[in-house]
Amino acid sequence: MVYWVTGLAGAGKTTVGVALYERLKKSNPATVLFDGDALRQAFDNDLGYSVEDRFKCAMRYSKLCNLLCQQGITVVCCTISMFDDVRKWNSDNIAEYLEVYVEVDYETLKKRNQKQLYSNNSNDVAGVNQQVQLPKKPHVIINNNGEISIEKHVETILAKRNNL
Repeated sequence: MVYWVTGLAGAGKTTVGVALYERLKKSNPATVLFDGDALRQAFDNDLGYSVEDRFKCAMRYSKLCNLLCQQGITVVCCTISMFDDVRKWNSDNIAEYLEVYVEVDYETLKKRNQKQLYSNNSNDVAGVNQQVQLPKKPHVIINNNGEISIEKHVETILAKRNNL
């Protein structure tokens, strides 16, 4: 299965993804974790942060996840994934696909301000000055403003997987 964990920068995608990965790995050693930043490095940072480059990057991640899933590997992929077309491709092409949207209000994102994205006036911040197509029908929506534990979020994701 591919667990596609998406949301804006600072929403907690990687935090949720790591906890999910650790839980899955206990019962299935053939589980891998991908994080958007780490994947960019693995591909030599050959794409920038323009809308076009972000789309190419997201499709690269989708196809890699699909390839691994076809070989029996469970993938947890944490990425902004700002395009409906990418998520549709995933849904249409990845046989076992579960989309998780990590939702956080903008005030919380600004307060967390990971990587200083929300205070550096950059022109390439998804959701600030680059339009993001938020998921319209994810399998799971997690509100990660801090009121619910990460472990509870993982339980919610696994419960949904069991009910697909």
